[in-house]
Amino acid sequence: MHFGERIRELRESQGLLQRQLAANLEIDTPMFSKIERGERKAKRDQVLKIAGLLKTNEQELLALWLADQIKELVTDEDQALQALKIAEQDINQANTK
Repeated sequence: MHFGERIRELRESQGLLQRQLAANLEIDTPMFSKIERGERKAKRDQVLKIAGLLKTNEQELLALWLADQIKELVTDEDQALQALKIAEQDINQANTK
């Protein structure tokens, strides 16, 4: 599942309109619509604000948001998996210090 799909699912399940969330994010409705469709990237602070507005887990939305960014950067599957393993090792090393 992509970030945009998840926020659309959450928004619709709560009976909220795109324009309501857009207003809270201080962006226009067409821009919010593009974020939901995956045509525009949300900023990290917007992701956190969306999580609060939709009363959902910040970590879940951040993970989906970051996964979308990684998928956009790396198109070769083997290269992506190798990069993720390296990143995981680096993160684990940083956490043990």
